[in-house]
Amino acid sequence: MSKQTALVTGISGFVGGHLTEYLVGQGVSVVGVIRAGGHQPSHPVNLGSVEIEELDLNDGDQVAACIERVRPEFIFHLAAQSFVPQSWSDPAGTIVNNILVQLRVLEGTLRANVRPRIVIAGSNEEYGMIHPDELPVRESNELRPVSPYAVSKVAQDMLGYQFYASHKLHCVRMRPFNHTGPGQSSSFAVPGFARQVAEAEVGLREPIVRVGNLSARRDITDVRDIVRAYYLAALHGQAGEVYNLGSGRAISMADVLQFFVSRSACPLTIVDDPERQRPADVPVTICDYSKFHALTGWQPQIPIERTFEDVLEYWRSQVRMATDL
Repeated sequence: MSKQTALVTGISGFVGGHLTEYLVGQGVSVVGVIRAGGHQPSHPVNLGSVEIEELDLNDGDQVAACIERVRPEFIFHLAAQSFVPQSWSDPAGTIVNNILVQLRVLEGTLRANVRPRIVIAGSNEEYGMIHPDELPVRESNELRPVSPYAVSKVAQDMLGYQFYASHKLHCVRMRPFNHTGPGQSSSFAVPGFARQVAEAEVGLREPIVRVGNLSARRDITDVRDIVRAYYLAALHGQAGEVYNLGSGRAISMADVLQFFVSRSACPLTIVDDPERQRPADVPVTICDYSKFHALTGWQPQIPIERTFEDVLEYWRSQVRMATDL
């Protein structure tokens, strides 16, 4: 039996690299899309088993031609501007890019006359301002986005549903809550803590960790569990449906910080950094993933403490490589 093929947009990103590694391990042929002249996948996946397509995802003709040539059984649409603070500084760029790129992918699928199963990566940010009596959050919860990024993800979510309702595309919409792991940019909180600790340990920075809102409590899952869920969604997700992904518990950012500080080889001072504060923030997020669990049996398998250890070791290795140059 021939291999199934997956087209992965955003393959050069953090989640895209982990997803590709997982898909290859499952025997799926992967074709990854990167911007022309963009970065090759940074995750240590066996690139010999991955075909890379360079194209402009804003160009409908290029996207349709790529999908027609590849004729994938699965499309994992991950490509997006995903950094919430950047959406505050460039709201138009975030909203236009995230919506238009997905529109090109969905239109390109129709133009290519193929009917793959399409997994759309949304975000828990779509829920926005969650009220305490709404925890844990179910898929039926009202959407109250509080950032331009969140607005763009709501639009992507609804666009996926519209193409299912209007064109019968098999779109499965996922709303993952916070996820992290080795390879994530240090502009995000968890790897940001880890990188500062790793650099302080070898004297590359002052023994100071700059932090944002430590009172926030977040539902955090290992990215490797999230990408496993994406593949299950491609195999078993019902067309037009939406599914939450998360751990079902919240951890305070103060406790996350304490994990990294407690493992530092040197004493550290914690300093509040106004630049790391968001104009609007949600106090607590907790995911109800029971709908997806009932469908697939999925639940997180990697303890979050192991995730944090892996993130710290990743940044220690990055710092060692930088100092060895």
